[in-house]
Amino acid sequence: MVKLESLKKSNQFRKALKEKKVHTDYFSIFAAKNFFKPKHKSYLLISFVMKKKIGNAVKRNKIRRKLKAIVQKLLKKRGAINKDYTYIVFGKSNAYAQKQNVLLPLMEKSFSKLKK
Repeated sequence: MVKLESLKKSNQFRKALKEKKVHTDYFSIFAAKNFFKPKHKSYLLISFVMKKKIGNAVKRNKIRRKLKAIVQKLLKKRGAINKDYTYIVFGKSNAYAQKQNVLLPLMEKSFSKLKK
């Protein structure tokens, strides 16, 4: 099973934010080729970020949990997410009210765009 490992340092975030990007109404995904090694080969380097303007902590955490669950579902599909990349997912306030089954195909399409 693939585990999610988040980015820790600001220079890691800066590098990832300069590369490929995809925006939707519910989230934005930034991707960069792995520039440092994860702890284990089976780990996926991905961070989920929310702006403080989105709402209170409860709302931000719910969006983060929803997006994280979608990514874990996509990892079970073979080839949906490329593990050779580092990802940053910015959640937007529209994702709070949207159902997970609507967000799943959008996120899958976004990750496939980043592969190209």
